[in-house]
Amino acid sequence: MSNLVFSLNTTMPVFLMMVLGFFLHQVHIIDDGFASKLNKFVFSITLPVMLFHQLRSTNFVDAWDSRFVLFCFTVTAVTIALVWFLSFGIHSLPERGEFVQAAYRSSAAILGIAYMQNMYGDASMAPLMIIGSVPLYNIIAVVVLTLTAENELSNDRDRLFKKTVFSILKNPIILGIVFGLLWSLSGLRFPHILDKTLQDIGSVSTPLGLLAMGASVELNKVRGSMKNSLIAVFIKLFGCCMLFLPLAVWMGFRGSELIAILIMLGSPTTVSCYIMARNMGHEGVLTSNSVILATVFSSFSLTLWIWLLRSMGYL
Repeated sequence: MSNLVFSLNTTMPVFLMMVLGFFLHQVHIIDDGFASKLNKFVFSITLPVMLFHQLRSTNFVDAWDSRFVLFCFTVTAVTIALVWFLSFGIHSLPERGEFVQAAYRSSAAILGIAYMQNMYGDASMAPLMIIGSVPLYNIIAVVVLTLTAENELSNDRDRLFKKTVFSILKNPIILGIVFGLLWSLSGLRFPHILDKTLQDIGSVSTPLGLLAMGASVELNKVRGSMKNSLIAVFIKLFGCCMLFLPLAVWMGFRGSELIAILIMLGSPTTVSCYIMARNMGHEGVLTSNSVILATVFSSFSLTLWIWLLRSMGYL
C-alpha cells in the first residue's frame, strides 16, 4: 500500500495541474489564444531558464554520465526505427508520418522535470536525458514529416527541411542546456540578485507548463483515425516501457536515472507534435487524437510503472 501511495503522490499532483488547466479552458478563463501563448512562453522562456539555472549551478564534470546519455540516445533511435517499421502497415503516407511521430515523441522536458522534482526534490538527471533524446526527437520528426507530406509543401522539401533544421538549432530548450553547460564549465558565478531572479523565473516553468498542457486538450476534437491513434498511444505509454525498462534495470540504472528513462519512454505525446504536423503539411487528426488520449491515460500508466518499479525496489 505504501508503494501505491508513493506512486499516487508522485503522479497525481502533475495530473491534477493538467486537469486544472483543462477546467480553466472549459470555463473560458484560459482561451485557445492564451493557452497557445502560455505554451510558447514556457517553451521559449521559463523552461530554458530553469535548465540553464540548474546546469550552470551544477558541477557538470561530476554530473556528466556518458553511459546514461548514450543509453537515452540509443534507445530513442531504436524506438524510432521500430515504430517506422510498424508504420508500413498504414497505407496513407501522411498518416504514416503522423503515426511515427506520435508513437515515439514524448513530453520529456516538462513532465520529466515535474516528476523528478516531486520524487527527489531536484531534476538533475533531466538535462542529461534531454541531451540524449530531445535533439533526436526533433531531427527525426522533421525528416519523417517532410518525407511523408503530400501537398504543396512537399514541392519544396529541400527548402522546408533546411528551414526546419535551422529552427532546431535555435531551439530554446537546447540553447538553455548548451549555455548552462558552458557556464558550468567556465566556473563563473552570478551575483545573488541575478541568481535569485533566474531561479524565480525557472520555478514557474513546471506549473505553467502543466496548465498549458491541460488547457490544450480538447476532447471534442477526438475523431477519425482512431485505430492508428490507439496503437500509437499504446506504443507510447506501454510498448516502449515494456521493451526498454527491463534493459535499463539490467544495466543498473536506479532512482532518478530510472525515472528520467521512464519519462523518456512512457510520457504522453507532446502537444508540439500537432503544431509541427500541421505546419509541415499534414492534416493532424491522428496526431491530435494521440496527444489527447495519451495525456488522459498517462496519469494511470505512469502511476502503474512507478508503482511497479517502486515495489521491486528500483526507486
